[in-house]
Amino acid sequence: MIRNKQLTFNEYLQIFRRWWWVVLLPTVAGCAGAFLLSLALPNEYTSRTLVLVEQQKVPDNYVKSVVTGDISQRLGAMREQILSRTRLEPIIDKFGLFKKEKGKVPVEDLVARMRKSIFVTPLPAVVSTNAGQLPGFSITFTASDPRLAQQVCAEITSMFTEENLRLREQSAVGTTDFLKDQLDEAKRQLDAQESKLAEFKRKNMGALPGEEQTDAQMLMSLTSQLDAVTNQLSRAQQDKAYEETIINQQVSAWKASPKTIEGPQADPLKKQLSDLKDQLATMQGHYTADYPDVVKLKSDIAALEKKIAGNDVEAKKKSAANPDVARAEEPAEIQQLRFQIHQNDVLVREKTQEQDRLKKQLGGIQGRLSISPAVEEEYKQITRDHNTAVKFYEDLLAKKTQSEMATSLERRQQGEQFQVMDPADLPQKPSFPNRPAFAGAGLGLGLALGIGIVFLLELRDKSIRTEADVEQALGLPTLASVPLIGEKARDVKHRTSRGKKDPPLLGQIAQS
Repeated sequence: MIRNKQLTFNEYLQIFRRWWWVVLLPTVAGCAGAFLLSLALPNEYTSRTLVLVEQQKVPDNYVKSVVTGDISQRLGAMREQILSRTRLEPIIDKFGLFKKEKGKVPVEDLVARMRKSIFVTPLPAVVSTNAGQLPGFSITFTASDPRLAQQVCAEITSMFTEENLRLREQSAVGTTDFLKDQLDEAKRQLDAQESKLAEFKRKNMGALPGEEQTDAQMLMSLTSQLDAVTNQLSRAQQDKAYEETIINQQVSAWKASPKTIEGPQADPLKKQLSDLKDQLATMQGHYTADYPDVVKLKSDIAALEKKIAGNDVEAKKKSAANPDVARAEEPAEIQQLRFQIHQNDVLVREKTQEQDRLKKQLGGIQGRLSISPAVEEEYKQITRDHNTAVKFYEDLLAKKTQSEMATSLERRQQGEQFQVMDPADLPQKPSFPNRPAFAGAGLGLGLALGIGIVFLLELRDKSIRTEADVEQALGLPTLASVPLIGEKARDVKHRTSRGKKDPPLLGQIAQS
């Protein structure tokens, strides 16, 4: 073949006719070899199961799930947990996988081989599926025995469904416990805020915001009452001073009158003493001092004087203890004035106490009004903190109640769960090797090899077969050509029809 030449379809067809057997042999050999190789390889069977993600049975409007993570991420996390050594090694022992290699090959290698035989493939989301949701996934396991592949695939599927339930319940319970702890802490903070607010109200009673109008009205009322009490107190003091002046005058006049001079008639004992003294004076004029009647009379006079002195002392004590008794003999006018003075004293004391009380109340109200702006600012801060604590507590209480409902939902297996739609099937034919695929691959490789060989053979072929080859080789136009005649022409024609290589064209004349 002449290099750097543009080939036509007929030239390609001629090349194929010449070298068809070179293309056919590698193609047939590759197809047969690949098929024989597939017969020599051990059969492997793949069991498959389909798992759908079933949403919770109770609508989200009534019970909102606390497990809000992406199902694809949770599926990936479960896959890593289930395909770990601690989870796969018991399956190897349970189903007797890799019996021949066990003991000769490290367990890590067996687990790695088993992990390569397990495939977890998420299903593509459909248009109606919400964002973040996964319609389902498939699990496949490949083994040398179809029954064993089915059993292991079913076991792995069961592990996925149980792990999903366990993780969701664990997440719900953990969320509920966390909210309980937070709710207890929020309750303690709320109690502290309520105690602080109650203490503040107790200390600033009357100075709280909204009570200024009441305080102003009370201030006006107390001021009026204080004025009235002050007037009453002043009048009572004036009446008392006037009555004291009158009674002093009347007492002085009464005491100066003859009826108030103390004499023997004032007391019977004193009258008896006076009579005894008169008798003693008479008897002393007739008898001596040693006369028995005189001595007896003196003794009686001494005893009576002693008794009168004792009565006087007792009377003074009674007068000091009960002045009314001492004044019992005073005139009615004086006693009436003393009663009025006593009433005025009581009235002065009452009005004085009431005046002090009203002044104290007025001072308290005025003090509250003076500190009202500062109290209002502090009250706003305390109430703001209290309202924040109340809102936080109520939010946590609602979340805790919601979490408890979600936990109950998960424990009853009414939440999101994995539903096995297609159980693990029993494979009827091996998934590997795929003998038609092997044969097709060998056919393609053989065909490519044959074409490559033909290409190399054509590159090495220097034969000139057509006028175009002559012009391409010599760079000169062809003036005439002499065809083959007779036996040689028939041989060339026969070999050309059989695809054999033609001899160089004879009789071609070129002009320089």
